Amino acid sequence: MSNEACAYCDEGAALDAFGIKIFELPASKLVLFKEQSHKGRVIVASKHHVSEIVELSEADRNAFFDDMDRVAKALHATFHPDKVNYGAYGDTGHHLHFHLVPKYKDDEFEWGGTFAMNPDRVHLTDAEYDELAKAIVANL
Repeated sequence: MSNEACAYCDEGAALDAFGIKIFELPASKLVLFKEQSHKGRVIVASKHHVSEIVELSEADRNAFFDDMDRVAKALHATFHPDKVNYGAYGDTGHHLHFHLVPKYKDDEFEWGGTFAMNPDRVHLTDAEYDELAKAIVANL
């Protein structure tokens, strides 16, 4: 791994540019994605600075997926999406993380297709971000 700064490890300005850390899970950090074209979109980032899932031990991998399952259940309980899409990329940011993106049939934006990384369509007030975060955390 390189010694470059990592938004998920450093939790500073780089993370603040796109997300808000809202909760610590056993194996990951939960980040509310600031661009909310898909209401409830979050990121589950491993607490281990690895680029690939195969770099985790079996126990750490299982714990990470347990966290993702817990977050997905919280998103379903909070927002009742028709589907949650899961995206793991990391071509440029080499830290294992998944985007969990609730999708809704009655909001045809990107329904039936891959979600955009940052469509830059919907940004909220600090109070609205706080309300979303509290609702998600209440269902964890």
